[in-house]
Amino acid sequence: EDRQRELSAVYENWQTRFQQWQSKHPERAKRLSAQVAKTMPNDLREQLLAALPEAGKAVATRKLSGAVIQAASKAVPALIGGSADLEPSTNTLIKGSSDVTRESFSGKNLRFGVREHAMGAIMNGLAYYGPFIPYGSTFLCFSDYMRPAIRLAALSRLPGLFIFTHDSIFLGEDGPTHQAVEHLNALRLIPNLFVLRPADGYETAISYEIALRRMDGPCALIFSRQNVPPIEHRADFDPEAIYRGGYVLFESGTPDVVFVATGSEVPLAISAAKKLAGSIGVRVVSMPCVELFLQQDEAYREQTVPSDSKLVIIEAGRSTGWVGMLRPTCGGTLMVGVDRFGASAPYEELVERFGFTPEAVVARVRSEFGL
Repeated sequence: EDRQRELSAVYENWQTRFQQWQSKHPERAKRLSAQVAKTMPNDLREQLLAALPEAGKAVATRKLSGAVIQAASKAVPALIGGSADLEPSTNTLIKGSSDVTRESFSGKNLRFGVREHAMGAIMNGLAYYGPFIPYGSTFLCFSDYMRPAIRLAALSRLPGLFIFTHDSIFLGEDGPTHQAVEHLNALRLIPNLFVLRPADGYETAISYEIALRRMDGPCALIFSRQNVPPIEHRADFDPEAIYRGGYVLFESGTPDVVFVATGSEVPLAISAAKKLAGSIGVRVVSMPCVELFLQQDEAYREQTVPSDSKLVIIEAGRSTGWVGMLRPTCGGTLMVGVDRFGASAPYEELVERFGFTPEAVVARVRSEFGL
């Protein structure tokens, strides 16, 4: 009873001091309240899209991410984070902001050091505390080092952005020690984790919007090192479609073959589909987030990936991970993936060696389905 009275007095004293601070600093109090409530600006999407570089050029999605995160930092004061000593490579340093140091907490950049697990643990602590939306970044192949922290964030329904770049064997000469192969699948195995792998600027901006607005769990944002060709969207394209996880990007005729691709393999799927379009009906579905797609109703999933079609899945990672995620189609399924460790070579040589060219994909499709 005495202890209760003592603690009540401490609490009342804190409340009095806090109210005095609010009266003295109304603007700062307003910002604090907004951060605690995770309030987002109404025009968040417009701000993120406006940050994108001019369309029409091949660009690495990590660079698109780097542009969008600058706008996100300005639009969402609660966003704070850094990388495991890889800011120049992951493009996650917030420009115009200082570092968080022992002497000053006014900055937005956290220097986590080469310790991925600690980075994830610190992110979770910031998310638990309340007024922050944390992000941390490193290469995708190093996500294994912080897997327990990612799992805990998902289990605890904590918001947060786990940003991973250099997302496949196509990062090039660093070789198999740095080339992610099984990591996309490993992340997708974690319940309540959204894994977003955007293919272009639109998908990158909306992926950030999804991650920033999500308050019941974390998101893993996956980006390429290599340049990715620009994508021509349909005239009726609505960025809101990206919220559904998968959407029709290209179509020619009534689809007999449906390509499903993610990230840097979406332009490849479009090129292969166009080569087949003269003889059969084809469709390309971009699927930046499998988890969101599987949350859609049966009608939308059937409308997007018809069960009577021949299905071709293209992703530069382990193909076995797709088994059970998308239902088998009665026309059969062909998986174009990477089911071995990578190799040290320039990107141009790797796409040839691993069969990620339009010609190689078309040849496999014709052989698999007897076209």
